[in-house]
Amino acid sequence: MLVLGIETTCDETAAAVVARAPSGAGHVISNVVRSQVEEHSPYGGVVPEIAARAHVEVLDIVIAEAMRQAGIGFSDLSGIAAAAGPGLIGGVIVGLTTAKALALAADRPLIAVNHLEAHALTARLTDGVAFPYLLLLVSGGHTQLLAVEDVGRYRRIGTTIDDAVGEAFDKVAKMLSLPYPGGPEVESQALRGDPERFAFPRPLFGRREPDFSLSGLKTAVRVEADRLAPLTDTDVADLCASFQASVVDVICDRVRAGARQFRDIAGCGPTALVVAGGVGANIAIRLALQKTAAEIGTRIAVPPPALCTDNGAMIAWAGAERLARGLTDTLTISPRARWPLDPSATGAKA
Repeated sequence: MLVLGIETTCDETAAAVVARAPSGAGHVISNVVRSQVEEHSPYGGVVPEIAARAHVEVLDIVIAEAMRQAGIGFSDLSGIAAAAGPGLIGGVIVGLTTAKALALAADRPLIAVNHLEAHALTARLTDGVAFPYLLLLVSGGHTQLLAVEDVGRYRRIGTTIDDAVGEAFDKVAKMLSLPYPGGPEVESQALRGDPERFAFPRPLFGRREPDFSLSGLKTAVRVEADRLAPLTDTDVADLCASFQASVVDVICDRVRAGARQFRDIAGCGPTALVVAGGVGANIAIRLALQKTAAEIGTRIAVPPPALCTDNGAMIAWAGAERLARGLTDTLTISPRARWPLDPSATGAKA
């Protein structure tokens, strides 16, 4: 089974071809990503209108390159998948409309993929993880703990009540005048800093409910930064290191709480702790979660950094997983700005 995947939900224009064997094993044949960092850097964040226009300008080129690298034609594909949400609606429209046109022209099935489901299933491509597993989804726009029971079956255990983890990293970077994108800059600064200089709070630490809160921590960083202004290079590094240390402690504590609720929901322990989303590329977080996974009696599965951030391979793989189960969509499927994995969860966010 060969599936083309298209990703345009935010500021990466991506396309990939992934193969799925009857056994369920997967293989990435091509994976092309065109970043929009240069377009958005002057604004310190993603501008939706600029993102959508950039997708229009390069998507055809990115798809052609993915197909060229795969060495196949559209007639060789088993299906065409595209992220249909959640995300910036302009970008989602560009990708989904393109996929519809290709599916119609090539007479191939269309699979409309939930961007979050693609993150959730990537570890099955890279690590062959079996169901059910505990998913920590941490990115610029999403922070959730979910029980992943099967393709299309997700139960949210915890979520953020304010900022996503990646969003907090980006906002701290901006308040410290670090370049965009902020997350990797904070991580880089933290390597040079003293994580014990500032006693920042650990919001919701020790609570039974495995939810997250980052706004208070972000405010604490701002208060210290304002108190110390003008900041020296050492101040910036120490603020980043102390902030990151607090985030690491909070994430590990929330995962432990999530694992307890997972056992109540599933009646067993998770086959793995899966970490997905762009924040999963943070080395300090990855290393800390390795220890946490051992504490809760399971293994950790984290896709390679290139498959943690937004990419076409994860969309293609989710499409292949759905196609293998006979789950396809008609050309009338609509793009969605919001699309929670577990709509039944109270206050579910996209």
